[in-house]
Amino acid sequence: MMEKTHANGSLSRRELLSRCGLGFGALALEQLLAESASGGEVSAAGVNPLLPKPPQFAAKAKRVIHIFANGGPSHVDTFDPKPSLQKYAGQPMPGETPRTERKTGALFPSPFQFRRYGESGIEVSELFQHTARHIDDICVIRSMHADVPNHEPSLLLMNTGEARLVRPSMGSWMTYGLGTDNQNLPAFIAMCPGGYPIQESQNWQSGFLPGIYQGTYIDTQHQSIDKLVEYIKNDRIDTSSQRRQLDLIQRMNRLHQAARDDDPQLEARIQSFELAYRMQGEAAEVFDVSREPQHILDAYGPGVQARQLLIARRLIEHGVRYVQVWHGQGQPWDNHDDIEDRHRKLAGDCDQAIGALLTDLKQRGLLEETLVIWGGEFGRTPTVELPKEGSNQGKVNGRDHNHWGFTMWLAGGGVRGGYVHGATDEFGFKAVEQRMHVHDLHATLLHLLGFDHEKFTYRWAGRDFRLTDVHGRIIDELIA
Repeated sequence: MMEKTHANGSLSRRELLSRCGLGFGALALEQLLAESASGGEVSAAGVNPLLPKPPQFAAKAKRVIHIFANGGPSHVDTFDPKPSLQKYAGQPMPGETPRTERKTGALFPSPFQFRRYGESGIEVSELFQHTARHIDDICVIRSMHADVPNHEPSLLLMNTGEARLVRPSMGSWMTYGLGTDNQNLPAFIAMCPGGYPIQESQNWQSGFLPGIYQGTYIDTQHQSIDKLVEYIKNDRIDTSSQRRQLDLIQRMNRLHQAARDDDPQLEARIQSFELAYRMQGEAAEVFDVSREPQHILDAYGPGVQARQLLIARRLIEHGVRYVQVWHGQGQPWDNHDDIEDRHRKLAGDCDQAIGALLTDLKQRGLLEETLVIWGGEFGRTPTVELPKEGSNQGKVNGRDHNHWGFTMWLAGGGVRGGYVHGATDEFGFKAVEQRMHVHDLHATLLHLLGFDHEKFTYRWAGRDFRLTDVHGRIIDELIA
């Protein structure tokens, strides 16, 4: 954190070093290293850091819609069929059962039917019939694995590449590297109806990156623009008067910033004022789905999930770089009991809209350069969770957390469609073929966006940091 000048006029430690000349070399070196790492131009005070920037190499994807199934959907009930669960239902799992958060018992068959879709013939559960119609455009990863069977660290790992410490989210890394195509809207938007998920805004934080790259939270349980985006309108003065007021404030802000070595946190504040002013016109338009023709509204269907997925399409169509759509806040995919009823309800909330989104993107020519991601922080066990107070109310019809093996899928953005990557074991407990860690996923996603994950870094606290830390490998089989 930057040290300020003391109220009595004495110098801070940083200012003393700078004025003595000892700090100039280090500051200049840090700027040069940051410029080299990002592959782009370092923003000086007064230059918008969100202006569009080229990636390190030609990219297949230019924007991202990340559908986050909060709580951990069951892969063996959605995209990873396991006939052996039915064959050995009620029997103990052979061999040693991997460690999970809670005790589990016998093998628990899926209550849902799977069938083959598309020319690729990939099997998908009845829960996702609308999504499955696009299976030839989807890459299903059945060999994902994470580190621990707990929500908090697994959410952070999936979103930031680090399970414990404060790190920038993937959306922040992406906007840092690419900027955005629309300066009248936030570059990175996180939509989560009904409040924050576990770990709250850390899921879309900018970490040590400048604050301008942090995701903007939108509570999509609301429909009116005044509630979706607080203080979006000023009912007391017109926009020209606001502009004059803001110009005066910004001149004072620049003077304040110049006396503090162009503090990047102050730069983020200054840019946020400008963005808030510019958003007044365009935000009202982009979040108003009533502007869509009736056949589009009917295709996405009713409900909050349908509305926010339609908003996601409108946002990327208006140049927003990264949109994260949370599903499961309040009623998460964390079904320790009643998994049949609860998974059916959750899938019913989003399946039609996901299918409509993929259709919509494809028809508009957007899918080719838009990377769509679906998945949660981990999967669920193929064995039934045993009764325990506080988790499943004594019922024996749900599944525990499972980080050993789970499924995610990708579509568009240069992804190899109609392809299944990897496999879990016979029962779906552990990834055993072509295993893919979250770091590998991040490395591959960055590659699709035009970045070498080992060279796309930011210098902070004396070292170069990256989304994949010191891990990760690009999985070429996923790329078309």
